[in-house]
Amino acid sequence: MKRYVLAAAMAALLAAPSAAHAFCGFYINGAGGEMFNNATQVVLMRSGTRTVLSMQNNYQGPPADFAMVIPVPVVLKEADVKTLPKDVFAKVDTMGAPRLVEYWEEDPCHVEDRYRAYPMSAPAMEMKADEGPADPQKDYGVKIEAKFTVGEYNIVILSAKESTGLDRYLRDQSYKIPPGAEALLRPYVAAGSKFFVAKVDPKKVRFENGQAMLSPLRFHYDSDEFALPIRLGLANSSGKQDLIVSILSPNQRYELANYKNVTIPTNLDVKDEVRTRFGEFYAALFDRTVEQNPGAVVTEYAWDASTCDPCPGPQLDGADFLTLGSDVIGGEPYGFVLTRLHARYGKDGAPNDLVFRQAPPIVGGREQRDAGGHLEERARPDDTNNFQGRYAIRHAWTGTIACANPVRGRWGGPPEGIQQQVADGGMAATNSAFAPRGKVQLPNLVAQDIPEIGVKQGVPLPGGGGFTGKPQGCGCQASDSGGLLMTIGGLAWLVRRRRPRSLRAR
Repeated sequence: MKRYVLAAAMAALLAAPSAAHAFCGFYINGAGGEMFNNATQVVLMRSGTRTVLSMQNNYQGPPADFAMVIPVPVVLKEADVKTLPKDVFAKVDTMGAPRLVEYWEEDPCHVEDRYRAYPMSAPAMEMKADEGPADPQKDYGVKIEAKFTVGEYNIVILSAKESTGLDRYLRDQSYKIPPGAEALLRPYVAAGSKFFVAKVDPKKVRFENGQAMLSPLRFHYDSDEFALPIRLGLANSSGKQDLIVSILSPNQRYELANYKNVTIPTNLDVKDEVRTRFGEFYAALFDRTVEQNPGAVVTEYAWDASTCDPCPGPQLDGADFLTLGSDVIGGEPYGFVLTRLHARYGKDGAPNDLVFRQAPPIVGGREQRDAGGHLEERARPDDTNNFQGRYAIRHAWTGTIACANPVRGRWGGPPEGIQQQVADGGMAATNSAFAPRGKVQLPNLVAQDIPEIGVKQGVPLPGGGGFTGKPQGCGCQASDSGGLLMTIGGLAWLVRRRRPRSLRAR
């Protein structure tokens, strides 16, 4: 069984904690301008042995003369590759993101049985002749297996006999790739991977506010192994990288087969201050979870993809599932489980590629209480997937209590005259990657202890209890907010062709 690179130069740009994301690749353009990716999202759909990989990339800077180099397990045909509308990526990100909700305690003396678990509810740029080997006498061991155009992308599929030949071929074609690239290419060439090279025709690119808006790409293939390689993205990284993976599969949750798995602490009551610092709060919670579980991959969401409770945004529907791949995996376009996995890795001690395995259903993070009135905690096994990262601001009853048998702990919407600041569907943490780190103390933001990660309310953590290093992200620039760029991939290279010497600006 061949191992392959399920790669895609993907980084996830979290909106607020959504998926923030540096494109973990290499940017060099012929005009000499800076080029960086400020938003990349990837969604995997898996059924049987078929994988569908969809990715969206937004770039700032000139798109001319660049290419994505993505290892793939088989030779892709034109029918296997298509462009997509971008709206579906925001829906997936919002559905899986951690959410903040807000509740008010109902009148303890109200005689009507109003107890409820709120808010439970149910012209194309032609391939030129000079793009072949620069010197026909050289034997690179590289073969063009396929060549076609999809949307604004001109695509070539390459195979290589040796990594050294592929390295020399790319360099001789005036692609600037990083030092040491050959060693990273070597295991993929040895495994028989092919290389998907996608160039962009600048004449077909749409711009918004000076930013190139590239069409999302989707391709599919069959392979026994379900994996996501991350080693290529380490080539130009000098620090930590975050990886967020969203997986859709019929009635099936996924976890990692070759890493420790943990679930994010959930159903925590938090201070009112969190409403304006949700990104910082969640970043601190995630950082502490990883600190207490070194090398673990964190499950943030596992739920039926067509429902949610609460729902911070529109739900996915049959058309969205068709867009993301149900048209090529067979079966009906419904019944999918959305799994969101979040990992952090560094350059030192090159990590293994991520290998996924099927996992049993879990529940947690809901407004459900046991017979004693205790809110469910953490994750636990069940017959269906209903797990989410969920955090609540609660306002206790402050009015008079004049009855003999008051009933406390009934929560719902705001009382008359109070304006609710967090929407009924909750607030999604979609941009936490850009949230400042190291500026909040997690124990000061929670209204309870979190024993699974060693946090006691109000008791400072050693060293500040948050990430305090400089923001890093696949060698790409971080935002001025000081947030850590969260990459959704780091799986491929984005390289730009150097302009011939005679045409370079002097």
